[in-house]
Amino acid sequence: MSLNSQNLPYPDLIHPIIVHFVIAMVLFAFVCDIIGYFSRRYHLFEVSFWNLFVAAIAIFFAVFFGQLEASLAKPYPAAQSTLNWHSVTGWSLSAIVVAITAWRFAIRSRDPLKIPPAYLGVATFLVSLVLFQMYLGSQLMWVYGLHLEPIVEATKQGLL
Repeated sequence: MSLNSQNLPYPDLIHPIIVHFVIAMVLFAFVCDIIGYFSRRYHLFEVSFWNLFVAAIAIFFAVFFGQLEASLAKPYPAAQSTLNWHSVTGWSLSAIVVAITAWRFAIRSRDPLKIPPAYLGVATFLVSLVLFQMYLGSQLMWVYGLHLEPIVEATKQGLL
């Protein structure tokens, strides 16, 4: 397999594109639920559900490309711990997003005009995990420079 200067078999990273889509959908779903809950704008619950539903599907593509791109990055020892945490959190988030979406579907099926406060608590936990995952991903890119050309070259030359 031929790899480019970023150590990828395709022109640019795909994981960040998909993962930012998932992040936006999860955060927007949460905002819609909060606004809908406190303002009694129940149509926002439907917006929230569909955002979560699509995020629950898209997160598996984000994890797939994240794992693929992580394996191609050939991370150096300083980045390995952060990459491991990012991978574990990503797999965990995929399961949690699907579970919360299933719960949201059950809530929607029972009464589309109500969501329980317990759900909002769990959704707050989900948002916290997403923010933690964003922190880890930012470190991998901006601190450790995975897939950036100078870092790829330094790794190939054994400098890192």
